[in-house]
Amino acid sequence: MTAIREAIFSGSWYPKSAQECETQIKAFLAEGPDAGKGAGLVGGIVPHAGWFFSGSIACNVIRALSRSGQPDVVVVFGMHMHPDATPCIYTTGQWETPFGNLPVAADMAGQLAENFTFSLNRDTDFFRDNTIELQLPFVKYFFDSAAFIPVGVPPAPVALKIGAAMVEIADKLGLNLMVLGSTDLTHYGPNYGFVDQGTGPEALEWVRDENDKKVIAAMAAMQPEEVIKQGLANHNACCSGAAAAALSVGVKSGAQKGECLTYATSADKSPVSSFVGYVGMVF
Repeated sequence: MTAIREAIFSGSWYPKSAQECETQIKAFLAEGPDAGKGAGLVGGIVPHAGWFFSGSIACNVIRALSRSGQPDVVVVFGMHMHPDATPCIYTTGQWETPFGNLPVAADMAGQLAENFTFSLNRDTDFFRDNTIELQLPFVKYFFDSAAFIPVGVPPAPVALKIGAAMVEIADKLGLNLMVLGSTDLTHYGPNYGFVDQGTGPEALEWVRDENDKKVIAAMAAMQPEEVIKQGLANHNACCSGAAAAALSVGVKSGAQKGECLTYATSADKSPVSSFVGYVGMVF
């Protein structure tokens, strides 16, 4: 019997039913950037707040990626981890989404697990973390026939090595790969214990025009090491390891630059003293 990792954020962070999800996705597509981007893309960076705040950004990144064709495997890097944490991975089973279950690419995930030290997660033993699950309804909607691999990586050099190894294993198995790095940007305000620039409009301007721009520039330049450095030094990426791993896949696959499709903050939806930055990138 196939093990299924149940969705734990549906009905709260995103809609529970397929019909509700599709209605929301169509609304996201109508409001998102549609400049025909997509040819030759290998991956992207997506935010992972509840769909109300950042779902439109993630949805439109994945829509753009779908224009490059249907991959065999979609790798989703995520997880909130400290630099010394052990990477984690699912190597078997399926993950539940409102559009149907997503099967794990067992052959590829198993080979990766043989080359690195991972915490091997199972359907009954998993981290209750939103970073990966929030992307999966979009992945299933736009890449219905693809398998996927969920991987948690810390903000450390091993993230880059895992990303590069992904490409080598996919090439060896003859699999077409697409990759997502799931991260939000600066978490600013009293709720996050980060008030170095005060409060009010000036603080929001600093986050938007200075702090987040630094890590976005590193993403656009395809510099995964710098993304990790930025996240650790400036607190402008909560999952910089995930973004760096995805960029490492891009670099190994020949991507030379990233493009910012959308930037926003949670204050755009709910103007309060504590807020989070979001970016949608493709490369």
